[in-house]
Amino acid sequence: MAQPPSTLFFDCVVVGSGNAGFCAVHSAVENGCSRVLIADTCPESWAGGNSYFTAGAMRTVHGGLQDLLPLVNNVPPEMRDKIDLDPYTSANYTNDIMRLGQNRSDPALVKALVDDSRDVIGWLKEHVGVRFMLSFHRQAYAVNGRQRFWGGLHLSTEDGGKGLIEDHRRKAGEEGVEIWFDSPAIRLIVEDGAVKGVVISCAGVETPIRATGVVLASGGFEANPTLREKYLGAEWKEARVRGTPYNQGDGILLASAANAAHYGDWAGCHSTCWDAAAPRDRGDQVLSNQFTKSGYPLGLMVNADGKRFVDEGEDMRNYTYARFGRKILEQPGGIAWQVYDAKVVPLLRKEEYADEVVRKIRAETLDSLADELVQDGLLDRGAFLHTIEEYNAALENVPNPPGFNPAIKDGLSTQSEHGGLQLPKTNWAQTVDKPGFVAVKVSCGITFTFGGLRVDPKTAGVLDEQGKRVEGLFCTGEMVGGLFYSNYPGGSGLTAGAVFGRKAGREIGKSVTKEHSQSQ
Repeated sequence: MAQPPSTLFFDCVVVGSGNAGFCAVHSAVENGCSRVLIADTCPESWAGGNSYFTAGAMRTVHGGLQDLLPLVNNVPPEMRDKIDLDPYTSANYTNDIMRLGQNRSDPALVKALVDDSRDVIGWLKEHVGVRFMLSFHRQAYAVNGRQRFWGGLHLSTEDGGKGLIEDHRRKAGEEGVEIWFDSPAIRLIVEDGAVKGVVISCAGVETPIRATGVVLASGGFEANPTLREKYLGAEWKEARVRGTPYNQGDGILLASAANAAHYGDWAGCHSTCWDAAAPRDRGDQVLSNQFTKSGYPLGLMVNADGKRFVDEGEDMRNYTYARFGRKILEQPGGIAWQVYDAKVVPLLRKEEYADEVVRKIRAETLDSLADELVQDGLLDRGAFLHTIEEYNAALENVPNPPGFNPAIKDGLSTQSEHGGLQLPKTNWAQTVDKPGFVAVKVSCGITFTFGGLRVDPKTAGVLDEQGKRVEGLFCTGEMVGGLFYSNYPGGSGLTAGAVFGRKAGREIGKSVTKEHSQSQ
């Protein structure tokens, strides 16, 4: 990297180069900061943090298709009349966060996220230049010749997280923002309880940097097996890291010097169904989010004992995928298989299930599939076949079943007045009986941890153990605690990082402007 400039004063220093950190940077420049620095532990080849590994999905309040069309670049005029996309209201968004978080989420943080979500999306497009698309490939099914969107999540960025970080870096270059890679922040400069800067290690040399504001945006502790074991449980040492290996919890440790308050669900995290063949300690920068295996609502998941362990059709995938990884980790060996028949295989997303992306176990009969799975680690062949037989039999007892429709909660269930399974499949329950069977081995991929720091919802300023503002210190992204508990609605992470990052940059800009006016 280039040598640090001779001046070691910046208006704003952001620790972390993901979406949240870049949003803080853009906002700081927009609001009057002229000297802005991003410092990151990672080498430049790993720029973008976990944001790089996402699908780029961003959940927002909106008024329906007509509200979103000005934001996106992939809907030609002739297609607009063939799209069904319902409005997603503030009440919808709030309810989704609260119900998935067991009503434990901080209402003020939730309100800040929800109220600012639509405005921040517009800001990302118009001010930053982020390229948005309608998520046909992830969030819509073709139903009766129409594209039917589902799950309240409709926007993603072009080329996913890779494209998002590309857009952020382009804008930062236009703004004249300095970015130092291979430059970990090793401690905050704290004077009289206020943060006055941060010490960065540059080529092994400690470099003190004075700043009006410091923004911590360096992610959670999901890549740190020791901290995972400490806070999440011993089994979490075996989870596979979905993204960057550099999210080690360093920012949270830094904040302790300023008496920053820990907050939120420190025993909770976002974890999902992940390819069992994926690397254990880091994501793949080429395949990135393609290791996700989110097709389970269309089929069944069985563990090594040959038994189902979740209601695959409990809710839309957006609302279950972030906690089903934990369920897989709890199974024998921390693995499971997703099982599909020929009726649904064509509906599986190619990005996740193409032959060149994932190893598929194929068979023309369930007996031969069981034999193949035994070779792959299945411990109880008979239990596996009994599970499928019992599941199929339960569906035969459902009178006048509704039609299968993957774009809605179709009520096609294993349960009826005649009984049903002890563990139901509540929606999208079809028999697994059409030859052309496919099984995919999955594990638990941890995305980010929910425990973090307590912040002021209006400013993203860090609060201390007494609930008072730590002057000069801000936080955004995965490090914000109290927003999500046990689960979350998909696409909320990137949006939250943008909302609170923008707030942090705005506040630092206000302070810089005030300082300049007082010095004149």
